[in-house]
Order: sequence, then C-alpha cells, then structure tokens
Amino acid sequence: MAKEQVVKNVVLVGQAGTGKTMIAEAMLHLTGKTTRLGGHAGTKPTLDYDGQEGARGFSISTALAPIEWQGARINVLDAPCYPDFVGDAYTAMSAAETAMFVVDAADGPQTITTRLWYAAENLKTARAVVINRLDRPETDFDGALSACKDRFGNRVGAVTIPMGTGEAFRGIIDVVHMKARHLEGTKVIEEEIPAEFADDAESAREELVDLVAEADDEIMMKYLEGEEITQEELEGLLGLAIRTGVFVPAFAASAVKEEGIISILNAAVAWFPTMADYEGTLLVNGEELDVDPSDGRPVAFVFKTLNDPQNGKYSFIKVLTGTVTPGVELINSRSGKGERLGHLYSMCGRDTSEIKACAAGDICVVPKIDALTGDTLSATGKVTVAAFKFPNSLYRVAIEPEVRGTEGKVYDFLARSADADPTLKVARDEETAQTIVSAIGDAQVAVLLERLKERAKVAAKIVPLRIPYRETIRQTATGHGRHKKQTGGSGQFGDCHLRIEPNPDQGYEFVDEVVGGAIPRGFIPAIDKGVQETMAGGVIAGYPMIDVKVAVFDGQYHPVDSNEMAFKTAARLGFQDAVKNAKPVLLEPMAHLKITVPEGYAGAVMGDISSSRGRVEGMGAAGAGETMVEATVPYAEVTDYATRLRSLSRGTGEFELEINGYEQVPNDIQQKLAQEYQEKRAAGER
Repeated sequence: MAKEQVVKNVVLVGQAGTGKTMIAEAMLHLTGKTTRLGGHAGTKPTLDYDGQEGARGFSISTALAPIEWQGARINVLDAPCYPDFVGDAYTAMSAAETAMFVVDAADGPQTITTRLWYAAENLKTARAVVINRLDRPETDFDGALSACKDRFGNRVGAVTIPMGTGEAFRGIIDVVHMKARHLEGTKVIEEEIPAEFADDAESAREELVDLVAEADDEIMMKYLEGEEITQEELEGLLGLAIRTGVFVPAFAASAVKEEGIISILNAAVAWFPTMADYEGTLLVNGEELDVDPSDGRPVAFVFKTLNDPQNGKYSFIKVLTGTVTPGVELINSRSGKGERLGHLYSMCGRDTSEIKACAAGDICVVPKIDALTGDTLSATGKVTVAAFKFPNSLYRVAIEPEVRGTEGKVYDFLARSADADPTLKVARDEETAQTIVSAIGDAQVAVLLERLKERAKVAAKIVPLRIPYRETIRQTATGHGRHKKQTGGSGQFGDCHLRIEPNPDQGYEFVDEVVGGAIPRGFIPAIDKGVQETMAGGVIAGYPMIDVKVAVFDGQYHPVDSNEMAFKTAARLGFQDAVKNAKPVLLEPMAHLKITVPEGYAGAVMGDISSSRGRVEGMGAAGAGETMVEATVPYAEVTDYATRLRSLSRGTGEFELEINGYEQVPNDIQQKLAQEYQEKRAAGER
C-alpha cells in the first residue's frame, strides 16, 4: 500500500502590506508551480486574482496555494489581513496547524499582527515569524526581531539571519545547519558562512540552542550540566519545540528577491506540525476523533465559502478524519440535510484541478453544496466543530438600489454574499423600511457594492441610516375629536373626549371610562384602534409614540350615522388635539458602549464620547496595557463608530454596542426633525 503523503497546512497572516502574498507567490515560483514570480514587475499574480484586489492593492479573500516540496505537500493559505477582511484570517487559522506571521523588517509587528497572534494562541496553533522586505532601505532585522520578542515573548528566536540589509542584502544564514544560502536565478547556492557574519551566526546559534533545549527535560538537564547538544538532537527537538509552543522560529526573507524562501519551505517540511502530530486525536463536540485517513466515517468542516462569478459557489473544506471521495454524501450538522460532494478539487489561486480523494489532514474545494462557513459535515451528522470567533460587525449602513424595481436583485445578492462571509450580515428593518448591512468596516461595504455592480449588473448606494426615534408625552392633557360628514344618504358621525397621560416604562394602556351610554360599547374598540394607529404614525416627527395611557371618558353618537370608521377618525382627531397640550417630546435610542483600547488612546476615546453628547460611566484595566471605557451615547452619534474608533486608536481599538433604552433629545434636534417631517408631508412624502 502506498504511503500517505505528508500534508502541512500553513497560514500566512500579519499586518496588511507586509508581503504575505509575495511570499506565497515566491513559494509557487521556486517550487516550479509557476514559471515566474507573480505580482512583481508587472506580472499577473496567481493568488490576488480578484479585480478588486488589484485595484485596492491588498488581499480581500483567502487564497490557497498547494505546494509540493521534498515529498510533502504544503497547503499555504494566504489570508487577507486588511482590517475589514480580517475575518477570513480567523477562519484560515482554524484550518492550519501553523500560523506564519509576516512582519515588515522596518516597521516590526503592528496592531493586526498582535491581535491575530493572540487568536492563534487561543487556537493552540503553532507559530512562526517571517521578517520580510530585508532588501528595502532602513530595514533592521535585529530591531524587528527584538520588537517581536517584546510583543510576543522571548520564545521567539532566529533560525535564519540575513547577510546584510537594504541594498547590501544578499542572502541568509541558516543557523541550524550553519550554512550561508543565496539564489542564482532559482538555483540555491549553499556555502560556508562568510567571516564577516560568523560572530552573528554563532550568537544566534547559541540563543537557538538555549530556547529549543527547553522542549525536552532530559536534554535540558544535559545542556545545563555543560554538555553540548548534538546536531541530531537539535534538529530532533525543533519540531517538538515548535509544536508545543516552547519555541517560535523567526526567518529572514525578501519575498521580492525570493531570498530565504527555500529555508522556510525546508523548515515547514522538517519541523512544522501536521494535524496528526497532536497526539493523533482531535477533540470535537466533546468527543475524541482519531486522525485516521482509513476511518470509514469521515468528518470535515467548511472553513470558507466563495462565490466565484464564473463557476458559482465553492466550499473550502478540511478533512478531520477519514477520507472523502467524489460522490460521497455527508450530513450537515447545522441543517440536518445530506450534502453530496459531487466533485473534489485542488485549488491554486482561481485555477482548479479535479482530485480523486482528500484524506484526513488535507484541504480541498467542493463546488455547489449548500454548506455555509463554519458547518461540519460528517457521516452521522452528530459532530460539530467549535464555532469560529469573528470580529464584531458593527459598521452598519443602509443600502438602497439606484434604480427602482431592482430591490429584489440587490437584496438577493447581498444575502448570498452574507452566506459566504459570516462577517457580513444583511437584514430588512421593517420599522425604518431599510435594508441594513452590518460589516467590519467601510472598505468591506465598498467592495460589496462594486461586486454587486460587476456580477449582478445592478447598482446600489449607501444612504443615511434612519434612527428609530420614539415620541411620548410629559404631562396629562385632554382632547376632543369630532368627525361629521354628510354626503347624501347615510353619513358619518363620531365624537369622543380623550384624556392622555404619561405611562413611563409601561407601554400603551387604554381605559374605557364612558358612563351613561354616551358612546355605545360596540364603538369603544374602534376608538382604541384609532388611537393606536395614530400613535404608530407619530405626531411630532412621524415616529411611533410609546408609554402613553389613554382614557375615553365622554362623547356622542348618532343612531344612524355613527359607525366604527367614524369613531376611529374621531379618536385620531381627539388624540392629536390632546397631544398639543401634553408636552410631546422626541426620544432617541441610547447606545451602551464597551470600548477596549491601549492605555495611550483612552483619553482620545473619552474626549470623543464627550463631544458626541455621551457620558463616560466607567473605566478600568482590560488586560496588559489596555483600558476598557464604558459609556452611554445617543445611537445617532455612533452609527459610524467602527470607522471613528479605528481612526482614534490607529486600528487598535475594539468595541461592543448595545441599544439600551431611550432618552429625550435636545430641543434643537427635536425642532430640526419636526421641521423635516413637516416638509416631507408638504411634499407628499411620508
């Protein structure tokens, strides 16, 4: 029986613009998968193939690059890490055993890198660091490595170091094997370490041994007693140290020059873990599953879905146990329905090739199944992989078609997009009659609208969110409503006297206080209904009224002309008359915010809250160097808070928002909204 091919799953993550995609492109080129370095010097990229990615200059969606190297396959997942699209990075990390953090050699680790680092730590994913762009001016490998240690701990240590930086950069030194390495074309040249770098190499080697020795107690004791660790022991320890998190390897590289990339590939094959390395079992839904390709009850989970404009829907799946083959039917634990995997593909960028099987630990792509991101597929339908933790989608906008009559096409496209991307949410707000899109940020919405135009051939625009204001009253008042109409034959007559009073936090209440038959009992429900319909449409600015107690206490009727419609109309007139003298006010929804930022940005956040008519209600520590600010702010002032906080905190802040109660709006805002309402009514709008 043929030996199963070793499969390593590696995800490239880190701050946008650090060269993650170029590293993956260099891997493809150096291993012969492509004939030239994609995305450089005018060449077409293999992985950033979406037109929006080219136009915007950053990755929008996770791309897969399966690479064959030294008898193993490395599934490289190139994840987008621009803040608005970072949700894809979270799902990609859940499908990989190793997360490789790409750091700019001049800038060091930044906000997104740090956030994803802790996410990888929670997932118990092995980590590695690539210090990239060493060919650029003002780079500092030692400074970037030191910054990584400061940010992520002293477990980070170099396994390769650069020979020079900037214009002087000419290759790397492998401190595990103590060899210098550079490229001539795509050919790797290995040689002795130049004398000028010998001391740096020796120092890096000593630090490496110090760190890796901790992975094995017996070898650690031997090392502490002064015995040398052999080359064989060192290489044997590296895989264990990386897998257990004792050691995080750091690599020197220039993706554009393709230097250092071969060393990364060698290390991935030699030391990075496979899924089976984690004691051969996975804990899923409280049940241990053997990572066994021969298990006849396969389990797989969907970590990404993609709507391709040419080929339809693709589902990216990772097989956890067993082997899936074309035609197999698995049960979706979410829906309880069977999913037939008609075809299996290996995917590189947008190019697909059909495969005959996908075994435990491997990744493949399945077309045209109903599964959503995060679904688990299994033989029994009773296995569920833990749900992903996505960033909050708190950037909310209203979307409206530019051409009337295309509302259905717009909504259908938005809904399909939300199915493929769990960080997008689409809902119809029946109260405000708007289609609301919730996303991580404005760039995500901009891309969504561009794709709507390109793929669905309809245009839509962002319009202001309608705030769900409320109306109420502040004092008791009475009103009289009389409806009298004679048109020949039966007329209409209804007359009622109403008293209204505030009913704080008790909602709407209606009381019948009519005595002596002034209004027959059969017409009282019509008065109640007329009042409720009037309250639903508002009186001041067209918003629903709340917390009002209404009593009908007197009136008149006509034995022939009175009917339910007449009393409904009389009730509307009477209620409007009473409201005039009941001090009507407009209420606005209040947002309760929990904002977490590094300490240095807390002052800016609190100042912004104060300038937004908000009030700070608490502040405290929220972890190492972070502050949580709790505040209540009018919701109308924070509909764009996702964008504002990003600016205030340079992308480091996070927040939660919950609508919590209503408060009276300032008089100037009430007058403005009332005037706008009257102008719309005069123009025939509602």
